[in-house]
Amino acid sequence: MTTRTTRPGPGPTSGPGTEEPPDPRDAQAEKHRLTTLTGLAALSLDAMASVAYGPEAIVLVLAAAGGHGLGFTLPVTLAIAALLAVLVASYRQVIAAFPDGGGSYAVAKRHLGPRTSLVAAASLVLDYVLNVAVAVTAGVAALTSAFPGLYGDRLLICLAVLVVITGVNLRGIVDSARAFIVPTAVFVASILILIAIGLFRDAPVSTAAAAGHASVLADDATTVGALLLLKAFASGCSALTGVEAIANAVPSFRAPRARRAQRAEVALGAVLGVMLIGLSVLISRFHLQPVEGVTVLAQLADASLGHNWAFYVVQFATMILLALSANTSFGGLPVLLKLLARDNYLPHVFALKADRQVHRYGVLTLAGISAALLVLSGGDTNTLVPLFAIGVFIGFTIAQVGMVIHWRGVPGSLGKTLLNGLGALLTGVSAIVVTATKFHDGAWLIVVALPLLVLAFQAVHRAYARIGERLGLGRVPDCPTHARSLIVVPVSGISRLTSEALTAAISLGDEVRAVTVCHSDPEDRAQTEALTRDWALWNPGVDLVHIPSERRTIGRPVAAYVRDVAAMEPGTRVTVLIPEAEPGRAWQRILQNQRGAVVAHAVRRDTDAVICRLRFRLT
Repeated sequence: MTTRTTRPGPGPTSGPGTEEPPDPRDAQAEKHRLTTLTGLAALSLDAMASVAYGPEAIVLVLAAAGGHGLGFTLPVTLAIAALLAVLVASYRQVIAAFPDGGGSYAVAKRHLGPRTSLVAAASLVLDYVLNVAVAVTAGVAALTSAFPGLYGDRLLICLAVLVVITGVNLRGIVDSARAFIVPTAVFVASILILIAIGLFRDAPVSTAAAAGHASVLADDATTVGALLLLKAFASGCSALTGVEAIANAVPSFRAPRARRAQRAEVALGAVLGVMLIGLSVLISRFHLQPVEGVTVLAQLADASLGHNWAFYVVQFATMILLALSANTSFGGLPVLLKLLARDNYLPHVFALKADRQVHRYGVLTLAGISAALLVLSGGDTNTLVPLFAIGVFIGFTIAQVGMVIHWRGVPGSLGKTLLNGLGALLTGVSAIVVTATKFHDGAWLIVVALPLLVLAFQAVHRAYARIGERLGLGRVPDCPTHARSLIVVPVSGISRLTSEALTAAISLGDEVRAVTVCHSDPEDRAQTEALTRDWALWNPGVDLVHIPSERRTIGRPVAAYVRDVAAMEPGTRVTVLIPEAEPGRAWQRILQNQRGAVVAHAVRRDTDAVICRLRFRLT
């Protein structure tokens, strides 16, 4: 029977009048959690920054149908905004129903089964990792566009930005949120000002940014096909990445966690929707055409604000926020990894939490994988973008389907069921279209990586199940009993270290044997004879056992001796106590011969003996 790890549950509920005062440690921990405002800064940068490339993705697709196609920019954006409203409403429900976080993984685990939940988890993991790489490269690309001389060093700059973001997150999610509040506020304010001023203009105030750049607009067409609109919708949905991050990281908020997370989710949806629709209206008002080498957002800033200092403020704020939007992954992925580790699908080390509520191993793992992606891609955004956003659509669809099942049988939930059903349909279609259109551009890697990641989760789970079965987790074990103990101490000479080791061994076991490995060449025979003679003169009260060996090794002979002893005395608990000197300075450790490590490795590999490494500090 497969067993699972049992965890201590809450104690008995106190009766009236017996409420205990709040633990000061809880108050200290709450200081390192998010408020609604800091939650927005920590977990919404990915979604906020998407306005820099979401509208552009729509325009570039519709440009294939010429100027007539660009006329559909606003309708497509309104459809995306409607989907955004559906997702925000749905994830508010997810936050309320699953306050422990996990988002689509938690929803699927409860309502769709473990396998589907692992698909959701794998899709989120891939999306979070790719988001870091895409965000950093996009931000650095904006920097190198302004300063072309840095283009050759873009990979080093990407890695430097990643180091800074990782270092900030290792100090805690609250510190990262505080550090990023100002850039987020500057970006949002600049975009809203750009939209407000642009709405009062009848024509662009400047077109200097696009001057001299070739248009990518195709020959004008009179009809726009449904497939083109569907592709534009799917491409523009890249602006919705990051909407799920708040629902994944509910435990990172201060109490009441669910309520604060819901407020942050609604605020994110409102701000993002206003920016997307506002920019789309300006695109239609100014009859903007996409050109090579200049972003749509840069053209809008030029048209609304003029080619002046305000234009450069928008560009600089966009560059900063694109680079920092990687922080969304650092806020959401470690919490997801913690939940997977808690459910035995990842190593339990990911569930460990350091000071300041930091899941350190999750942060460092995300940073390491992202750094590898940056190196493999050479810091090139175009290499990574085709892989981006597929995973998040899969997670969206699974979460929506799970919430449809969640409302089944609940009185008065027909409207919510229809809302989630519509969301599942729209996000499912988007996932299929995005995967199909980007398959040959590299999306096939995600199609391959996702099932491999699910298989890896299942392999870890099976390993933990076997470990739990062997350890008898969840069952009452036999009472401990006393068994005869034998302590084996490997020695090579007589010193204070040898005396300390034998003293410790005598204190631990019923019988102590010192062992030394003897080699056959003349020099070693002379050393063995000298050790035997000195041992007899010292007479520590412990027998010295000689272990002959034809090979010049010490680990295997000691392991073989321990194995023979265990076979001849089956009821005896054998412990190998390995004395080691620990130098006072770290650099002096390279002066050691590492014999203790060699013996410990051989005994651990070949026997079931207990290994005890005695550290004698040379202070």
